[in-house]
Amino acid sequence: MKEPGGILGQASEADEDVAHDILERLEDVTYSITPKRVVFASIMALLIGLASIFTIIWVVPYENVDVEVVYMQAGSGHVVLVELDNKGSRAIEDVSLTIRFLDSEQSEIDRHDFYLSRLTAHSSISNTPSDDLELVVLGQSVWEQYFIEITLEYFDYDGQRELHVWTHPVGEWTRESFVDQTPFEIF
Repeated sequence: MKEPGGILGQASEADEDVAHDILERLEDVTYSITPKRVVFASIMALLIGLASIFTIIWVVPYENVDVEVVYMQAGSGHVVLVELDNKGSRAIEDVSLTIRFLDSEQSEIDRHDFYLSRLTAHSSISNTPSDDLELVVLGQSVWEQYFIEITLEYFDYDGQRELHVWTHPVGEWTRESFVDQTPFEIF
């Protein structure tokens, strides 16, 4: 509809004044934005982001434990290597890890039990001269189907007992690897 006495789509004097005022304010803002201020704001945003990540990783209490298993077979037998990784922000205590090597009927062929009184936050333990997380099974055929059973038991930061059991079929390949994870829990 046409307004009486006006042309449709034509700006009035008041509209032009408002538009001119907006343009002047935009020009004022563009003069205050300098490359130094942009760099400073970017650095501050990066520092705030890094502080947030640091807080989440190190301060917020959470539990996250991984068990990495590598299985290898050769003509003389089988080797199972394990690494226990506490990615959580709190230590776990009374850690018990059992590696069982089972035949196709789930009968135990060999086993290795490992105990650690405490595994600190953000640390791992694997097969080193002082840490024995290796199972060597000699004299078993490499042409059979086997199972590796990993049992992890520990007490978390709140004193709650955690028990996790994982079983992996092995034997089809000469080298296999698995990563078993406990549920991610925020205390």
